Order: sequence, then C-alpha cells, then structure tokens
Amino acid sequence: MSEKFVLFAPGVHTGGGYTLLKELLATWPTDRSIFAFLDVRAPETRSLPVGSHVIWVWPRILNRLWAEWQLQRNCVAGDTVLCFHGLPPLLNLRGYVVVFVQNRLLFDSSSLRGYPLLTRFRLGCERWWTRAMMRNCDRYIVQTPSMETVVRRRLGRQAAISISPYMPRALGSSLGLAAADCSWKFDFVYVASGDKHKNHGNLLIAWRLLAEQGVKPSLALTVDAINHPLVAEEIAKQTKIYSLNIINLGKVVSDDIPILYGASSALIFPSKVESFGLPLIEASQIGLPVLAPELDYVRDVVEPIETFDPESPTSIARAVRRFLRNPDKPTPVGTVKDFLTEVFR
Repeated sequence: MSEKFVLFAPGVHTGGGYTLLKELLATWPTDRSIFAFLDVRAPETRSLPVGSHVIWVWPRILNRLWAEWQLQRNCVAGDTVLCFHGLPPLLNLRGYVVVFVQNRLLFDSSSLRGYPLLTRFRLGCERWWTRAMMRNCDRYIVQTPSMETVVRRRLGRQAAISISPYMPRALGSSLGLAAADCSWKFDFVYVASGDKHKNHGNLLIAWRLLAEQGVKPSLALTVDAINHPLVAEEIAKQTKIYSLNIINLGKVVSDDIPILYGASSALIFPSKVESFGLPLIEASQIGLPVLAPELDYVRDVVEPIETFDPESPTSIARAVRRFLRNPDKPTPVGTVKDFLTEVFR
C-alpha cells in the first residue's frame, strides 16, 4: 500500500466529471485519509475522511501552476497520485501516477472551430500537454473501449491504458422512484451543457424541420444561461420565432436530474463527442428509450432504440418521427416516362 493517496482534481466542478468525483469521495474508506487538490467551485467535495488534507485551487492560470508545483513538492516515493482532471502532471513526480481520462477532446483530432476563442486556446494547450507530458504518467484509465482506441492513437502503442468505468451506485433506484411522481411531462429530454460538441444547433434545426412538418414534440433542455449565454439565447430565439415546443430549464441540480428523466418519454442525445456519456447510462438504468448518434461512444454503453447522423438535422428529425411512429414516407421512384413528363410540362 502506498504511503498516501493524492487526489489531483483542479478544474473539476461541474458535469459528469464532478458527479463521478463526488461518488469517489462519498464511497472512499473512512479510515484512509486523502491528500487532495480540489477546485474551490466544488463545495460538495468538502466532506473528506478524518485526517485528510485539502489544498483548494482557484481557476486561474497562476493558481493552477502553483498547484502543480505543490503537487510535486508534496509527493514522495510510494505515493499513489490520481489525476482526476485528465491531464498528466506538468512536473515529474516521485510517486505512481494514474490519469483518469474523461475528456475526449483532449485526445482526438477533431476541429475546435466553433468554440469560443479562449476555449480553443485552452483545449489546444491541453492537447499539447497530454502528449508532451505523457512521460510523467505511469498509467491511464479510460471508461470505454472506443476511448481507449482514441487515447492509444494519440499516445502510441507503448502507453499503459486500462478500462474501468463506474457511476453513482444509488442512481438507478433514485431514477426509478422519481418516475412515479412528477409535475413535469416531456416527450424528449437532453441533459447537457451548452458546449459546442453537444450539438444543440443541429438539434434546434431538427425541431424546426419537425414543426414545418406539423410535428411538435416537447423537448426539455438544461443549458445554463450564465455559462453558455449565446446557446441559451439561441434556444429562446428559435423557440419564439418558430413556435417550437421547447423549454430550457437552465442548470438543473444533480438531485433533480432523476425527476427530469422520470418526467420524459425518451432521452435524445445528439452529442458528437463523448468519453463516456453518463446520461445514456442513467437513462438505460430505468428503461428510458434512447435516441442517439450511430457512433462508437454510444454503442460502448447502450443499445439505442433509434440512431441518426449527428451532423444532419434531417437525420435527427427522421429518428424522432420514427420513435413517434410517424415516419417519413420514402420518395416515390417513377419511370423515364414520368421524368420526361416533368421535363416537358
């Protein structure tokens, strides 16, 4: 057993990563202390075993660099270091270092076009970081086979990578209970932030196409207007202009997510890139039908009832109509005579 366990998680304060971090800390043995580096914006991580030591990290560049220095300073031979934020240490450590990879964007080669300038800069730096500092990591843990493929393609065959997914243990039962009593009622729900790869743009166009066809299913979204104001504004604008049956609930706290699933007939998940896709698993636990892209990350964890091309709003709209048992009819194919009749009419 190592001298001590060091948890390095600056920047982890929201989304699926934060959910998994809270579960890790909630189930950690009470008789074993932790030396933790945690984000100041993650207040629910403050309950740690007796004897634990926490260094709170502010979301500023200098503070992050200071945290990296403190990590090296406090790590000794025999320690086990878990880098929960997905990046290898900036400095070489004397302990055994494991990196838990949760962000596919750091390892694949997809374009960052469309992301805010600062986000593009950050992701570009972190992509360089993952490759340049891989020598400071002993092993990587990913959550799915397709994610292992992506990471190995980036780091090379020599990288030590293991697959070990997990999720909150009590989530399944809470989802089932939530389905019984809820004032919300939606045809579809999409639990996701407003990040570019979440693909709200194509989803909105798909709902416009459906409305033009006389189909107006209800859709609940969870885009935080504070962190993603432009996406939230576009949702409100499109909903008003085209009279779409969409409601953006804004940021939904984790305790209310089960209620939201229980109030919906299906989960639609058009995200283009995911390392795990936690909502897919959450939905499958209570038997909520899933409509999702025909992509590897989806098939890694669930069997969707309908699939689509996430790049095509038409494909998304057709999947919705199939699920609603109101599919598009194929274009009738005529004869040469029919074609000539059209030419000369």
